[in-house]
Amino acid sequence: MPGADCQGSGRRLLHIGGITPFSTVDWPGKLACVAFLAGCPWRCPYCQNAALQSVEAGELGEDELFALLEARRGLLDGMVFSGGEPLSQAGVIEAMRRAREMGFEIGLHTCGAFPERLAEALPHLDWVGLDVKAPWDTYDQVTRVPGTGEKALRCLTMLLEAGIELETRTTWHPALLSANDIATIGHDLASRGVRTWAVQAYRSAGTTGELPDETVYPSDVPAGLADLFDHFEFRRA
Repeated sequence: MPGADCQGSGRRLLHIGGITPFSTVDWPGKLACVAFLAGCPWRCPYCQNAALQSVEAGELGEDELFALLEARRGLLDGMVFSGGEPLSQAGVIEAMRRAREMGFEIGLHTCGAFPERLAEALPHLDWVGLDVKAPWDTYDQVTRVPGTGEKALRCLTMLLEAGIELETRTTWHPALLSANDIATIGHDLASRGVRTWAVQAYRSAGTTGELPDETVYPSDVPAGLADLFDHFEFRRA
């Protein structure tokens, strides 16, 4: 995939689709800058950044990002790498290291598609938001790519073992997941030691529009699931 590490060759370290200079929602409890890296190997039909699935959508580079960070030293708590899938770009590891050396805490949004690269990123991370898309054995129905559940589970296991602050979150569209699926996911996460889980109602903004414009409500969450977690949140559409 394009997006090389060598700047001397004239190729960019990062391909960035957009930058949010100040955000209070992408890392709970932190004021952060967010870089949306282009490229993702999965094709989830509810993806709200569908325009960033191709790395070619990344028109900005690391120069723009680090100039912004330099101007915001002392104003921000952290830097969040989002996407797309940020770990689809090898250069994100060096970018994390560099931002951390500038004094920023580092957050990551990931779908769990790249366990080997996540292992490289672990020493640089302070917080991770991990998407848990479905019961592990039916993952491919959401991602549209074979073998994805095994990769995502490896990432979850790695993060739990590392003890990094972790938020898991599941986007719920009734055409993709049933209430029983949500119960299965919740019980599985709790049994593995996950303490923070958010269920997110589907929103059509930014998607390809292939799913029916339907939603779910807090009352649809199976009884007792919230009690399994230290922190549970239902995020409305």
